[in-house]
Amino acid sequence: MSISQDGPYLTAALICERVLIEKDDVLSPIRIIDRLINQTLTIIAGGAPTPPEPEPDPVTLTLFISLKSGKARGTHQVKIALEQPSGIKSRPQELPVLFEGEDKGANLILPFRIKPDPEGLYWFHILLDDELLTRIPLRVIHQRSIINQ
Repeated sequence: MSISQDGPYLTAALICERVLIEKDDVLSPIRIIDRLINQTLTIIAGGAPTPPEPEPDPVTLTLFISLKSGKARGTHQVKIALEQPSGIKSRPQELPVLFEGEDKGANLILPFRIKPDPEGLYWFHILLDDELLTRIPLRVIHQRSIINQ
């Protein structure tokens, strides 16, 4: 399938803490995130050597993707691949979406866990069938504070 000016259309693609689904089926992405700051505090007693930086704990986030059909029809595959700061890409996760035309579409709410290590820029590549729709950045920053007592 070739993505054209006739659809399908990408209406939202973001990383957030969670997505609320209200009683009237309205979606609310909560706490949109593009930077993840991993803060650690190390207290050192009386001249002891500085210990190595602790391993960061995994973080649970949500990937939210909203698509509208336009003139597109039928079942297609959304593919999501994570590119690490090193440039290594994960094997894409594939999810079917059904386009019924016009303003109908699909909302994907995908919770995921990520270990914020190594530090750097991560990219979520979002493809429809095999065509790139967009890329979503997530910058991981490590901040370590050391207190000498």
